[in-house]
Amino acid sequence: MLSKQEQLEKLNKKMSACSDCVLRTQCSRVVPGEGNAEAEIMFIGEAPGKKEDETGHPFVGAAGKFLNEMLAAIKLKRDDVYIANVVKCRPPQNRDPLPEEVAACWPWLLKQIKIIQPKLIVTLGRHSMERFLTGQKISQIHGTLVIKTIEGIGKQNFYTLYHPAAALYNGSMREVLIKDFQKIPKVLEKIKRES
Repeated sequence: MLSKQEQLEKLNKKMSACSDCVLRTQCSRVVPGEGNAEAEIMFIGEAPGKKEDETGHPFVGAAGKFLNEMLAAIKLKRDDVYIANVVKCRPPQNRDPLPEEVAACWPWLLKQIKIIQPKLIVTLGRHSMERFLTGQKISQIHGTLVIKTIEGIGKQNFYTLYHPAAALYNGSMREVLIKDFQKIPKVLEKIKRES
């Protein structure tokens, strides 16, 4: 039986060979995601940006630095969590991924979630939230725990945050994001108590 880490490595190899949508022809590399295969918390953003495309690592630009700072504030490191994106290849000029691109990547994300089995999925930004919690408004559900059954992964705990990139340039959103982020340990405790 393969360990979670081995299963993820195998999956990442398959992902790197994927050419199911046009994005793969226009980016430098696939950015599968990284972190702890045994993570209790999985962060899911929208898509790799320029820096991520160059390095092959998720959340390494300015938004990534901000994410690292917020993790440190709740006594966590990147090695303690798993970080991935809905779409694994950078859209040209950082445009929003098209529905068919998101659909092509969706099975990869579901497989990652199935392997890791996080207790809590933290969606970063509106696009990530909409993949799991359709029809919701981020302004209404940010910072709240939502439990939903998703086809392919079953019952899952979701916690929605504004995207660190958006908060970087908007002071009031930044404050809200930091406040919401600081609730994550309490949310995780609650999930463990009730499971």
